[in-house]
Amino acid sequence: MICPRACGANRAEGQLGVCGADASMRVARIGLHQWEEPPLSAQGGSGAIFFSHCSLGCIYCQNAVIAHAGFGKAIDARELALRMIDLEKQGALNINLVTPTHYAVQLRESIKQARSLGLSLPVMWNTSGYETSEQIFANEGLVQIYLSDFKYASPDLARRLSGAPDYPEVTRAATEAMIKTAGLPRFDEYQGQQRLIGGVVVRHLLLPGHLDDSKAVLDMLASSFKGRILLSLMNQYTPVIKEAADRGDIRAIKTLEREPALAQTVTDEEYEALLDYADDLGFEDYFWQEGQTCEESFIPAFDLSGV
Repeated sequence: MICPRACGANRAEGQLGVCGADASMRVARIGLHQWEEPPLSAQGGSGAIFFSHCSLGCIYCQNAVIAHAGFGKAIDARELALRMIDLEKQGALNINLVTPTHYAVQLRESIKQARSLGLSLPVMWNTSGYETSEQIFANEGLVQIYLSDFKYASPDLARRLSGAPDYPEVTRAATEAMIKTAGLPRFDEYQGQQRLIGGVVVRHLLLPGHLDDSKAVLDMLASSFKGRILLSLMNQYTPVIKEAADRGDIRAIKTLEREPALAQTVTDEEYEALLDYADDLGFEDYFWQEGQTCEESFIPAFDLSGV
């Protein structure tokens, strides 16, 4: 019951949730990660811990090998706490928990243990945004930064692409809870770099062919959260689903028959139109991406490094 799916699986007894996980945490990669927003990565890198499985399950996921297929290695709370300490010793700017939602209970214990071992870095919850407010409030005092998606304004689009028609309303409420618990954005200087130490960064990934919904997302963010969050607008959509279809994956083929735009990358014109719209709404100093980010794809190697 810790995510909005509320599937009711008894994971402690070995049942799998809708997310695909049982009670054991699984991790696919631990290491310094350079590809978050500048005050989250800077030169030292974010201390990223990539978890297996996902409670949202977007059909276009670029991390499908871990989110859908569940690749990773089991790790307990104590071992993970020690990895957090290692990341701080390596010079990480923060501890970056990537797709943590379905492990919220275990992770709160791990963070407490890491603090008892001397962890001083801010902890960041890197999430799809599809969270219950109750679980966000349960993180208070343990999580200092939220790096959260706001993917859709349309319930129908959220249903088609993520099987979650309640995504807009759930994520709006969760974002409000994040702001209440993490506060307004705050910075310090760390090892000569500007570092975000608290607050909420809301990301929106522009999907090809869905500029109108992206503009509607910005309308929602402007009306509810402008001035209380940092905004990040992304053009890095990578059509890995087309690669899967080309390999003969039946699910990918059927998906592209329904959603053919997902086989493309975002055009420069679409992205510029979204940035212009953010300007028109009065967003200032938001993060945006340059160049062909989809070619680099920003997808790390999930090879159990650091685990």
